[in-house]
Amino acid sequence: ICGANKKRPSASGLEFIGPLVSSVEETPYPISTVIKGEIPSWITGSFLRNGPGRFEFGESKFNHWFDGMALMHRFHIKDGQVTYSSCFLRSDSYVQNAEKNRIVVSEFGTLATPDPCKNIFAWFFSRFQIPKATDNAGVSFVKYKGDFYVSTETNFMRKIDSVSLETKEKVDWSEYIAINAATAHPHYDRDGATYNLGNSYGRNGFFYHILRVPPGDGKNDVADLSGAEILCSIPASDPRKPSYYHSFVMSENYIVFIEQPIKLDPLKFMLYRVAGKSFHKVMSWNPELETIFHVADRHTGQLIKTKYYSSAMFTLHQINAYEDNGYLIMDMCCGDDGTVIGDFTMENLQASGEELDKFFNSLCTNLPRRYVLPLDVKEDEPNDHNLINLPYTTATAVKTVTGVFLSHEDLYNDDLLQYGGLEFPQINYTYYNARPYRYFYACGFGHVFGDSLLKMDLEGKKLKVWRHAGLFPSEPVFVPAPDAKDEDDGVVMSVVITPRESSFLLVLDAKTFTELGRAEVPVDIPYGTHGLFNEMI
Repeated sequence: ICGANKKRPSASGLEFIGPLVSSVEETPYPISTVIKGEIPSWITGSFLRNGPGRFEFGESKFNHWFDGMALMHRFHIKDGQVTYSSCFLRSDSYVQNAEKNRIVVSEFGTLATPDPCKNIFAWFFSRFQIPKATDNAGVSFVKYKGDFYVSTETNFMRKIDSVSLETKEKVDWSEYIAINAATAHPHYDRDGATYNLGNSYGRNGFFYHILRVPPGDGKNDVADLSGAEILCSIPASDPRKPSYYHSFVMSENYIVFIEQPIKLDPLKFMLYRVAGKSFHKVMSWNPELETIFHVADRHTGQLIKTKYYSSAMFTLHQINAYEDNGYLIMDMCCGDDGTVIGDFTMENLQASGEELDKFFNSLCTNLPRRYVLPLDVKEDEPNDHNLINLPYTTATAVKTVTGVFLSHEDLYNDDLLQYGGLEFPQINYTYYNARPYRYFYACGFGHVFGDSLLKMDLEGKKLKVWRHAGLFPSEPVFVPAPDAKDEDDGVVMSVVITPRESSFLLVLDAKTFTELGRAEVPVDIPYGTHGLFNEMI
């Protein structure tokens, strides 16, 4: 149940979304699309997206939506025309599963079945082996040193040819730097360096690491993460139960790791094979715990000694963060019930009628919040009074015996609730990331998957909405116009999936949030996760 957050109205009679999570064939060679309206001629480049696209091999089926084999999509835009292509990532997981025509590599929510050819003893003991991490990198496209990779939340990435979508070499983070896993949501600074968050565990306990990969020119023939360094290591507050994380906060001078009360149980993780349980069963939501904000200097890696904390909440995606007058302002999408991650099972997503309504109504409403950290807290500061003195926020920070307790400001008015809250936030990242900003874009969640596109104006918390029944838009990506003067001069792109007719690439005028044009694709596309726009000169 969601606590402090407001909740969207209950839904009934939701449309069946089974087709959005059904396997499709790949389209390796670019095909043309049907343009309706007009795609601005100044847009030149590729909209690259990632997400699950195959949900079974032979008789064995994946249990969890995250487990589907990664399918990469490319919408290439030039002179107002659009072509579409897609390729399955040729990960080791995909290749081995395809060869055996059954699932042989364990994923987040699916346990691989032991080889039926093994005798009963071998079969029994195979359950005691710790599973190898998957390289089914189906979450996002990311850039390191100017090269493109697809990423998930393990230590493996794959370099990708951003034109042909061909799978290149596998990259193991642990060969470059002493970490076990990195997120699929890095941040980029204006010099071209990439920052990420990883972890490690060993005899000294469990650590979260902030990483930096230096800039590059994107002309590397082979995958190259050389020069990657650990900027800062943060010990887990409970080494026996580290926190799950999906992203992190970065401003001009600081990086913030949010240690949230979604906990992983390493002991269960070791034993899960014995019990035949899959990964998402080793996560637990602990609402009695605090959420801790660890702040590090982005340039020196030095941790700020002040302990900042709030009541229990979880966040998957950050919106933006910037510094103002000695304060760090952090905006993010938050929920108050972290049990949600394990819920996106294929069974739930393929439900219909009352079962689907019940599943949707059980999900937490994710809403945008602002937390503000006072960066310089004096030791002689009195307890129990608000340390924040900014005219534009109602967020508070109160010094306590143990640290500084943060209370958030809601970044919305109640009209957002009728659109189901929001997730998958994006901004004008190129020019406004880590800087004061006014607008963000997101998906509204009036269904299990996003069913609207939203533009939030933080001056007055006013919404503009694009919503049509039966259409399910992907994470919106902002592309600035070449002669942009205002923050919202440009377009917003989204891939709109529908169980009814052709899916299409949608292009909205970011300022007015009205449709400029669409490119209809004559093949089926499943609902995806994240993507980016690769500008090509």
